[in-house]
Amino acid sequence: MEPFKYTGLPGRVIFGDGTLGQLKEELAHLDCKSAMVITTAFQKDLGQNILSTLGELGAVLYTNAQMHTPVDTTNEAMALVSKNAVDCFIPVGGGSTIGLSKALALRTNLPQIAIPTTYAGSEMTPILGQTEKGLKTTLRDMKVLPDSVIYDVSLTMSLPQTMSGLSGINAIAHAVEALYAEDKNPIISMKATEGIRALYSALSKIMIDPADRGARSDALYGAWLCASCLGSVGMALHHKLCHTVGGTFNLPHAETHAIILPHAIAYNYHTARDAMHKLCDALGSDQPYNALYNLTKSIGAPISLKALGMPESGIQQATDLAMKNQYYNPRPLEADAIKTLLAKAWRGDAPTPD
Repeated sequence: MEPFKYTGLPGRVIFGDGTLGQLKEELAHLDCKSAMVITTAFQKDLGQNILSTLGELGAVLYTNAQMHTPVDTTNEAMALVSKNAVDCFIPVGGGSTIGLSKALALRTNLPQIAIPTTYAGSEMTPILGQTEKGLKTTLRDMKVLPDSVIYDVSLTMSLPQTMSGLSGINAIAHAVEALYAEDKNPIISMKATEGIRALYSALSKIMIDPADRGARSDALYGAWLCASCLGSVGMALHHKLCHTVGGTFNLPHAETHAIILPHAIAYNYHTARDAMHKLCDALGSDQPYNALYNLTKSIGAPISLKALGMPESGIQQATDLAMKNQYYNPRPLEADAIKTLLAKAWRGDAPTPD
């Protein structure tokens, strides 16, 4: 065994079916008495129900969380924080709500109890991505890591099949890049491999029967493992490209990840051999890029950035941005190769290693 460094992230996890009923206990654990519940407009009814169950512990409901966490939205929510003497944030949903909660926690240093309803995984990371004037930037700060996470399988049962698949592929991306991260280690690789295996297998079952409670539980378990990888090690080409095109062209987060992931894997396929061996084993395929590309097609999701609204001129723009901000990747960043990758993803071509 080669020497390695591993840092475990703090945080409390409550996992199960019906665990939302423990929310008041978590508020007491954190000594919180005036919580802000955060949702998107789509999940405002769920947010209202949760706020109602809190009674006097619930201060206010904010329902305007947006993808990519626009700074203007954070400013709007901050006005309610002060007005209602909020002492805790309860984001309910996926990356949009949890991202906003993180942005608020960064400014206020208040605790968070995250309640995920998707497999996106933001709840397990000290990473915040924010967008201002069309530019998305990311930061890593322990202030934004939720103090508690309540995983309740029942809250994922109504997640549509296509969104389940997209959210799951987004989660798998975290673990894939953890396998070849610059600061990878055997503990994270073990988590990543198990997370990919559990989630990929569960998604196949959910596509057949979305009411399969066992598969839903396995998917949430796998998503948790994949997300914990994202929070513990650095990422590489895939995440950088997704942040670039997603923030610049305001593309939907999960769909962007699902489209780019197979192409990013193909880009690194011949360089990150040990990581690819583990990935092949977890997916049960010697062509992991095709396995994930075909999964995206099978769930009826878009397979091209063009379908998401990215203009063809964005290929060069995104390439220039990717090359401008250098970062670690197992294969060196090559402008022509990245442009080819983005062109394939824009058209929806099948990924191919070169």
